[in-house]
Amino acid sequence: MDIIKTLLEADLFQHKKIIQRYQFLKVKDETDTNIYFVEKGSVRIFMIDENEERIIRFGYSGNIIVSLDSFLSGKPSDLYIQTIKKTEVRIASKKDFYQFIHSNDGHLKLWISVLEDLVVQQLEREKDLLINSPQERFERVLKRSPKLFQEIPQKYIANYLRMSPETLSRLKKS
Repeated sequence: MDIIKTLLEADLFQHKKIIQRYQFLKVKDETDTNIYFVEKGSVRIFMIDENEERIIRFGYSGNIIVSLDSFLSGKPSDLYIQTIKKTEVRIASKKDFYQFIHSNDGHLKLWISVLEDLVVQQLEREKDLLINSPQERFERVLKRSPKLFQEIPQKYIANYLRMSPETLSRLKKS
């Protein structure tokens, strides 16, 4: 069964929030143990390194986003979550989420599957960053996440891919 569908059917996401364009859902040094389901809109998850933003992930319609380090540890995170456009999210608390996953073996297996998927995604992201060729990075991300290029503005994708917007534009045309 589809993970997101199962979580939505469980009615875990009790609260709704509308966040205007460029507003923050979470800021650095804040603890956030909520899980968010993006109904509409898009967000970017980033950190600031030597005054430069480093985008590490995106979320858009149909995605679940979380400040995973803060969610798991209960401690503040270096991450920011900012909307790219007006965004509607549904919110589940860590307490409700954990009650759900511990309520039966199937839900616990679902959580393990989510975590395994996140590990694989992180490994793919690390591979992307280690590849020197902008062309290869672009092709890998396009193959893995074609919807990204429809949902997210090019300047943010370029940052995520560690290239200039001009390089990304040239790669898209070729």
